[in-house]
Amino acid sequence: MSCWYLCISYTGLAMSNINKLDIKQMRVLQLLLQERNASKVANIMGLTQQAISEQLRKLRQTFDDEMFLRANNQFIPTPFAESLVLQINTILSQIDKLFVSESFSPVMLTGTLHISCTDYALITVLPSLLKRVCTEAPNLKVIIREFESDNLNQILSSGEVDLAITFPKFIPESYPSMLLFEEQHICVKGCKSDYLPREYTLKEVASFPQVVVSPSRPNLKGSHDAWFIRQGFKRNVVMSVPNFSTVPDIIEETNLIAFLPSRLLPHKKVMPINIKEKTPKFKIIATWHHRSDNSPLHQWLLSLLTEIFRVE
Repeated sequence: MSCWYLCISYTGLAMSNINKLDIKQMRVLQLLLQERNASKVANIMGLTQQAISEQLRKLRQTFDDEMFLRANNQFIPTPFAESLVLQINTILSQIDKLFVSESFSPVMLTGTLHISCTDYALITVLPSLLKRVCTEAPNLKVIIREFESDNLNQILSSGEVDLAITFPKFIPESYPSMLLFEEQHICVKGCKSDYLPREYTLKEVASFPQVVVSPSRPNLKGSHDAWFIRQGFKRNVVMSVPNFSTVPDIIEETNLIAFLPSRLLPHKKVMPINIKEKTPKFKIIATWHHRSDNSPLHQWLLSLLTEIFRVE
């Protein structure tokens, strides 16, 4: 690998320094930006920590920048090192393409796939996808992490996450995405609640105490607040929880109501409330960073999602 030499365009960088930069150093830089830990990078690359330290020393000399600062056993990138994330990922992605066989086979895939999603996607999207992944790529490891809407841009651009399953409002405008399906919330009550089995007006429903799901922001705001306001009503939200899976247990033991996605129903602990108005539909999408566009792994994943959730 050390016989490969690349050029990074950066104002003021001397040609002598450009010629010192090799692929191994770029891999170290990429992984340090992702993992923020030298021992993890050493394990991933099959090197010693001393070797990683030596590569980091060369990077500091090449770029004339400290690159990383130590803090609580972590390597914190300098602003300059952080600014190289997109360039490094793009260049190494292009290099990887040079070694990809034209006859791609998922059974040959190794490494780790990182997916970010809410518990809703864990129930409605991931089982079908992971069934195919485990069957067709048995050597590929998978890590599912909690969805972080406020940090989505960072974890996608840095390569910490390969794919995110989410709602359109959470993704940066410039990011590519794929529509998986459309969904709709259903108003539900607990099976032991006091609400009568009759049709309710939206005004009545707005007044009922409600629990909402806020996956990454602990507040009392729900996805249909704006819809209620457009109808002239303000919701009586009294509780917020971080995931959908806890809602049935909560409203079964309280007199609260909730709006749950239709694909989570039916559920033995809740039942629909009959209201005349239907809530607006919303989209479930998969999103990724542009650096993954040409990755065979990524293209294979998208082909699986297309087959599983083919939009008519």
